[in-house]
Amino acid sequence: MELKIFIVLFCALFTGGHSLKCYECTGPIGSCVNKETTCPSFANVCSTQTTVTGDNVSSMQIKSCTVSEACTSSSINFGVTRTVTSTQCCNSDLCNSKYAPDSSANSPNGKQCYSCDGLSCTNKLKCIGNEDYCIKATVPAESGPQTLKGCASKSVCDSTSSQANAGFTGSCCQGNLCNGAKSVTQNLIFLLWPLFFYILLH
Repeated sequence: MELKIFIVLFCALFTGGHSLKCYECTGPIGSCVNKETTCPSFANVCSTQTTVTGDNVSSMQIKSCTVSEACTSSSINFGVTRTVTSTQCCNSDLCNSKYAPDSSANSPNGKQCYSCDGLSCTNKLKCIGNEDYCIKATVPAESGPQTLKGCASKSVCDSTSSQANAGFTGSCCQGNLCNGAKSVTQNLIFLLWPLFFYILLH
């Protein structure tokens, strides 16, 4: 009887004490150097993210330990520029050695949203891939809060409320052209879009 109890306890300790190991790196695609790391107890998967802004104007690779709830891909498209993040997750040691595929080259999905071009927000933008929501966002700028409009995926819309502390606020809707066409004044915020996209998607 005592031997059986010992075996059960030994197995429980052995399986419960195993920590997942993942590759970890951050940098442009092609220059990201894998480093082995032991994950904290709350992390249950290894992940690889590929983020592409514009027509491959910039691309970023991130590998890390994470939780399965974070294994989502996202896209946010304001017309002038678009940022797409592709995520792949796995749950065995060092399984995230490969790059996540670039999924930015998708076809229009039939949905349309209003977008801004610097002077007006009456432009109609064709949404792409998994961008099935319209978004209206406000971001900070030296001249005051600026309004951006466009298409977004559900994962982006789900995360907008958590960005309020960084000065970013946004709201999403699902009907065609549901994000309004009111004109706004835009300034140098267009030059800073990639930075705000990176903050939003990570």
